[in-house]
Amino acid sequence: MSNVTSKSMSKKFCEKNEEKGNCCKYCDKVFRFPSKLVIHLRTHTGEKLFQCDICDKSFTINGSLRRHQKVHTGENPYTCNICDKPFTTTNRLNTHQRIHTGEKPYKCAFCDKSFSESGSLRCHQRVHTGEKPYKCDICERTFSENGSLRSHQRVHTGEKPYKCDICDKSFVQQCHLRRHQRVHTGEKPYKCDICEKSFVQSGNLKTHQRVHTGEKPYKCDICGKSFSDGSILRSHQRTHTGEKLHKCNICKKCFGENSKLRRHQRVHIGEKPYKCDICEISFVQSCNLRRHQGIHGEKPC
Repeated sequence: MSNVTSKSMSKKFCEKNEEKGNCCKYCDKVFRFPSKLVIHLRTHTGEKLFQCDICDKSFTINGSLRRHQKVHTGENPYTCNICDKPFTTTNRLNTHQRIHTGEKPYKCAFCDKSFSESGSLRCHQRVHTGEKPYKCDICERTFSENGSLRSHQRVHTGEKPYKCDICDKSFVQQCHLRRHQRVHTGEKPYKCDICEKSFVQSGNLKTHQRVHTGEKPYKCDICGKSFSDGSILRSHQRTHTGEKLHKCNICKKCFGENSKLRRHQRVHIGEKPYKCDICEISFVQSCNLRRHQGIHGEKPC
């Protein structure tokens, strides 16, 4: 059935049911029972009648409130028979078990990609449709996922709810906190399967793997030069534009690259991190150390 036919049939069905009050006035979705329509309308109005008496969080339906309250009571009656992880609802248990079985029953009609959760499929399909239903009420920027909108809104509020329990540094997103905590733990979970070098972030691993593959996907649109890393491309483009974003807070001198700013700042603080292991003379830059080592008869690296 074509999209147009489906829409016209839905419209006719909606017109037929309008007298009964079973048709949504916002999106023309039709419901068999008026009670289902009432619940659905709350997705448009934002009305949340059911409030948790412990934390004041509100919900559109009573079932969602009851599920939420298990967070406070610690009730997890449904347990995975493979790893013993407990869950508050059977739905969450069933979704979790697909990690073990590898089952991905939700298939994208556009690209055949499959997902273990219907919500993940819906979010993914917005890549194809371009739909961004979540809008920031401050700057009107739109997002394809509600979680992305909530994270973005913290830019306006300054809220950083995810706090490191080791150094008290706070973060906007939980994934940023997890990544930061690896600084303390030394964990590097992303391992190159070619040279076995490990990385803190998956993005760093992907960038590193281009050393082996020779892939350079980031191309300068001015001179055509290609780079393995987007940040290196951005630094390179400043050689064309003359833009110098990195400013010394002591003498106000500006630099095109952060690494050049850091090197310059050693002039002010007297830091000389590059030390000769023969005579212990220290240098601001590694190239100066290499030149110096020629005095001792060592060939510069």
